[in-house]
Formats: sequence, C-alpha cells, structure tokens
Amino acid sequence: MVNKENQQLYTSLNNGKKMPLLGLGVYDMYNREAEQAVLWALETGYRLIDTAEMYHNETEIGNAIRESKINREEIFVTTKVNNSDHGFDKTLRAFDTSLQKLNIDYIDLYLIHWPIKHARKETWLALEKLYQEGRVKAIGVANYLIPFLNELESYATIVPAVNQVEFSPYLYLKDLVDVCKTKNIQLQAYTPLVRGLRMNDPKLQRIAKKYDKTPAQIILRWALQHGISSIPKSANLQRIKENFNVFDFQITQEDMSFIDTFNENLRVVEDPMDLF
Repeated sequence: MVNKENQQLYTSLNNGKKMPLLGLGVYDMYNREAEQAVLWALETGYRLIDTAEMYHNETEIGNAIRESKINREEIFVTTKVNNSDHGFDKTLRAFDTSLQKLNIDYIDLYLIHWPIKHARKETWLALEKLYQEGRVKAIGVANYLIPFLNELESYATIVPAVNQVEFSPYLYLKDLVDVCKTKNIQLQAYTPLVRGLRMNDPKLQRIAKKYDKTPAQIILRWALQHGISSIPKSANLQRIKENFNVFDFQITQEDMSFIDTFNENLRVVEDPMDLF
C-alpha cells in the first residue's frame, strides 16, 4: 500500500515499517561533500538516506542527520554489511561499528551488501538475530537475483523486507519484480539513472518532452508507478532537487508500457550472478 505524505510517497514493508519510496544514495561521496549532499536532500524533502560501510562515509551521514535538526523518527537510514565482514560474529561486530560511526540510536534497515559465496547463510542469520533483538527496524538484502532469493528461502526464518538491486528501464528485471511481489519483498533500485548513460536516448527524451520533465524525472516516476523504491545518487543541489520533483505528474499506462520496452540488459555494476 502506497500513500502520499508531504509530497513523498511511502510504502509499508512486510513487517509494517514505513519507508519512503524515493531516497538519496551516497555512494562515492566523502567528507563534507557527503554531509552537504545529505543536508540538501533533507531540506528538499528526502527522508530516506542510503549508505554502507563500504562507502566510508557513515560518520558524515550521521553528522548531517544530527545537523539537520529533523526528528530522527522522520528519517529512514539504511546501511549495509561490507563484503569483508561476512560471517555470523563478524556481521554482529560490523553492525556495532556502523551504529557507532553513524552515532544514531538505531538503524532503520540493515542489508547484506553483496551475496558473497560460502558466507551468505551465516551473515543472514546474524541479521535475523539483530532484528529479533530489536536493534534494527528491518533487514534485507542487496544484489539478490532470483537464485539467491530461492537459496535464502531455504534457511531464512524472516522474509527480507527489501531487496536492493541495480535496476532501470534499461535493466528491467521483470521476473525479479514479479518474484519480489509474490514474496512480499520491496524492490529497491540503485543506479536507477544508469549513471547518465541513456539520458540522450531519443525515446526517453521524447517522453520527457511530452510531460515537460527531464529524462531523469521520467525514469524515477516510472519506477515509482511500478511500486519500486529508488535511491538516485547526487551531490549536486540542482540534481538533488530535480530528482525529488517527481510527485506532481502521472505517466499514462500506455507510456509506462512503452518505457517497459527499453530494456537492454545494461549493467553499470558487476553482475551478482558472477558470485553464485
């Protein structure tokens, strides 16, 4: 169920936790740049901030959250287990370290960043322990394509709340969308804007012109109307605002179906299946 609130769209995760559908990704941002991007995003209206231990900016993200003076309960914070921290005990220690760096009372969503071979089960069971102890509000996975989800189902006692994957109109993983809906897992897209590689696509530009929006806004709106969360990354104030300005229009079903045909299986990040 999706509802509108302060312009932002929210979804209810499978444990009842409310999560904004649109957020800010902070990959490849460091020091004051990371803090400033988060401050700008929160001022703009974003309430979902996605970081990871691997990004080496958890301290800065926490600083920005406190500097914003926005009530902590209004901000949804995601971070992730680094590849080097897989395993039951190492994951528990990694969570403590992330919480300390962020310097916040709790984490809203904790994800397995990549499905590393031989340690997926132990890492997931550690996340279940953290959740059962109430130390994190929701747990999930990232880069889990269908074979990984099927494997997870064989030992998990908790269904992941979120599955964060590379996803865009040019990497339209329709089968994964359907599986996640069936399993009641919220799909979340990273690199939804394909790092700018397809902004000059004449098909996309034609639709953008029709709605008097930018190509990036069309892509993000397309994802929202599919019920998919997106975390576009930007440290540029103008783009941060542009990416958030997607709540005042609707793409027609005809145009949604047309955008669905843009798939090229285009990846800008490694294929998770190389790890299976």
